[in-house]
Amino acid sequence: MSATNPLIVEVVSVRLPEALLLMARLTEELARRYSDDGVGGFRPEAVEVPGSGFVLARWDGRAAACGAFRPLTAELAEIKRMYVEPEFRGRGIGRRILFVLEEEARRAGYARVRLETGTEQPEALGLYEAAAYYRIDPYGFYRDDPRSVSFEKVIV
Repeated sequence: MSATNPLIVEVVSVRLPEALLLMARLTEELARRYSDDGVGGFRPEAVEVPGSGFVLARWDGRAAACGAFRPLTAELAEIKRMYVEPEFRGRGIGRRILFVLEEEARRAGYARVRLETGTEQPEALGLYEAAAYYRIDPYGFYRDDPRSVSFEKVIV
């Protein structure tokens, strides 16, 4: 960490207290935006299996953001639980988290990554489109939710 680059992103355990706190705040925000439980079928153990990972970003040592990926198939990973604390938004942290998740997924042997967001998250839609993700049909847990927006990207 330096005065010119206060952001550190690292692979950590999803069970770290900071990670659990960020995911709880994400769940609260999603629950408010979508009037549901905000969990979206996510369980921390899903990113503790081989071929998965969890990253945490710290800004000047403070937990600021997180994200995870998990296997869907041998060549396809799913990015989950992308979140940036409100006070840290607008600093490019989400873009950096996404880049690190793509790199970690590539290192784990995946050729593509997929993710799901929603119509009530315009900032997320903009991030994924700017990062060269292309829209795909809704899948999985949100397949029948009209608010669901799914994306994919080739990372090899």
